[in-house]
Amino acid sequence: MEYLVTVVEEGSFTRAAEALHVTQSALSHQIKALEREVGGPLLERLPRSVRPTAMGRAFLPDAELAVRSWRQARRAARAAAGAEGGELEIATVHGVAVGVLTGAVARMRRLHPRVALRLREYTTEDEVHEHVARGVADLAVGYRNDAWTGPCWEIGEERIVLAVPPDDPLCDRAGGGPVGLAELADRGWVRCGMEPRIEGRPFVDLVCGRAGFVPRTALRVEHATTAARMAAAGAGVCLVAEHLAPALVPARQLVAVGPPWRRPLIAFSRAEPTGAAEAFLRVLREEHP
Repeated sequence: MEYLVTVVEEGSFTRAAEALHVTQSALSHQIKALEREVGGPLLERLPRSVRPTAMGRAFLPDAELAVRSWRQARRAARAAAGAEGGELEIATVHGVAVGVLTGAVARMRRLHPRVALRLREYTTEDEVHEHVARGVADLAVGYRNDAWTGPCWEIGEERIVLAVPPDDPLCDRAGGGPVGLAELADRGWVRCGMEPRIEGRPFVDLVCGRAGFVPRTALRVEHATTAARMAAAGAGVCLVAEHLAPALVPARQLVAVGPPWRRPLIAFSRAEPTGAAEAFLRVLREEHP
């Protein structure tokens, strides 16, 4: 079942064999044995990919649950030996992975080189919370969610700034006083699919509405890093996390917003962390005092 789930996750026998550290022939042999066991084909072999058949789609949910339970049990057992071995799976969204976790992950590797790390990046915060709740990851780093009932630890805050096109008059304000939202009523916005929802509304719609206008969307993209790059190139204005901004937008195109926008960054998990998870949480707190 682990072989089947990995083939579906990777979309390829070649990549799955590499991930599992087995030969393709051994992988194919095990999949065929499983298909004989259940009485029919579970995978459809396409010229450049693999996808589950109708039987495979029916089989996968319980197979994934069994494999997740096994992986979680294995990680828990190894974690009991402490932080000097075992595995740690971390869940987050792309912007946090790039802007917040790079230093912590590098330091974790230096301090605990025998811990095998896997960083799972998701498109939305909802996906992060869902996958941690399902046991796919041991620990997550993201934003506060009042619906989360498990343990969580504040590790810092994310400050939000405004990225503007290179010819925008607001460039003259970079490094100076903050821009009031009402000054942005005539701007086109670059909107991101990962934009947080506050009080049931996308954040930009909410804050602009409170300032008395409806934001005009000039461009929609999926990732925060793409949105910042597009704004820097001149596609419109956009919100960008301050920890991401220096690598994506020239300093003269970054403007503070008033009143300041901040979001707490937290780590959270289903249970109190032990072993490698506890060690990584400690590294996070040291990286972001």
